[in-house]
Amino acid sequence: MRNAWEIVQTARDMERPTARYFVNALFQEFTELHGDRNYRDDPSVLAGIGYFEGRPVTVIAEEKGVDLADRTSRNFGSPHPEGYRKALRLMRQAEKFGRPVVCLVDTQGAYCGLGAEERGQGEAIARNLRDMMALRVPVITVILSEGGSGGALALAVADRVYMLENAIYSILSPEGFAAILWKDSTRADEAAGVMKITAPDLKKLNIIEEIIKEPPGGAQKNRHQTARAIKKQLRDAFAEIQDLDLDTLLQERYDRFRNF
Repeated sequence: MRNAWEIVQTARDMERPTARYFVNALFQEFTELHGDRNYRDDPSVLAGIGYFEGRPVTVIAEEKGVDLADRTSRNFGSPHPEGYRKALRLMRQAEKFGRPVVCLVDTQGAYCGLGAEERGQGEAIARNLRDMMALRVPVITVILSEGGSGGALALAVADRVYMLENAIYSILSPEGFAAILWKDSTRADEAAGVMKITAPDLKKLNIIEEIIKEPPGGAQKNRHQTARAIKKQLRDAFAEIQDLDLDTLLQERYDRFRNF
């Protein structure tokens, strides 16, 4: 059985498919929408409207980029506050038109630079947490690789949260955990083992609903098979929640997080 640090390394593999691949594989006629109507567009958040098996949905995904130039332009998948404000703008639009929201999470965490803090990074994340809790449409989140801290949670206040088998989801990185707890970031492998950040750990703790299986060696070995597995999980999720009335859906969402 693979240990937590091996899973961390798999989640961070440069060859691992990013959110953009899965957006194209899972959703038909996807149209990207830009901007937070306040400051600028944030390329680290890929968002728009598409169809999932004939059903119109709003898609919000954190995108790391596929090569160095792309990753640099997308800030390595670490959103600025305008990224979260763009996400919330499209969630509110989805609510207005009755479209479900599908979020694909893949970030080491929200960007913590000076400009991001000056523009209200914490407030933007907090507003997402608050407003997603009351969003009157179904919300489904899939954690693809890294789900780091509030940067991930800002897209994961959902009715159903799923993780790929080799994804991680945590309050901070193993390096950060080790630096805080032991004043030694080189003990990150040890930290990963005690943080409970892998999909099996989080399933046992009822933080996520299901684990989406990956091919041997990870999603990077067969991205098409991984996309099919995600599609099946999304299909099952929609089947579970489509008959729930909105009040029941919102109460179950609230109870889900209160039970943590």
